[in-house]
Amino acid sequence: MAPYRLTPRQERYLAWKRAMDVALAALLLVLLAIPMLIVALAVKLTGPGEPVLFRQKRLGRNEELFTLYKFRSMSHGRRVTGLGRLLRTTSLDELPQLFLVLTGRMSLIGPRPLVPEESDIRQLRRRMGVYQLRPGLSGLAQVHGRDRLDAAAKAAYDQAYLESLCFRQDVSIFLLTVIKVLGRADIENK
Repeated sequence: MAPYRLTPRQERYLAWKRAMDVALAALLLVLLAIPMLIVALAVKLTGPGEPVLFRQKRLGRNEELFTLYKFRSMSHGRRVTGLGRLLRTTSLDELPQLFLVLTGRMSLIGPRPLVPEESDIRQLRRRMGVYQLRPGLSGLAQVHGRDRLDAAAKAAYDQAYLESLCFRQDVSIFLLTVIKVLGRADIENK
């Protein structure tokens, strides 16, 4: 099976989507600047000798590696802290990724970026053509099971997102993300 190829209409939508990503990420960063500062200070206070941000290599568009940032939720002992548990269940740990949306490494909506070691789902995504897209802060898999899904199910949602790429779907995923985050649904604290 050949990977899915974007239609000319979807290509045009991606250009428009990029402009919207920049505008919305900039707006969100302004609106969330004080809450992000409070979270950063709280993270620093819970581990004064540890970094505020967690950094990890992830795969982006065209399988290019980039550094993903999150507010640190674990101690050096690899244990989730009490604050970290709260950050994860509210998805506040993901907020630094808004800067990656601004720089073009990520999108607000798209398949979540993988770590390179996730070879099973990586191969599935490659065969499906998913790497034509920027990874997102949230995606179709995140609003349909998130941490409860296995690799094959996540890849199937990624493929469905790619093949149905359009404004209406992105708005739907954005709204469902807000509902899921507020309801703290489908989150596992590891």
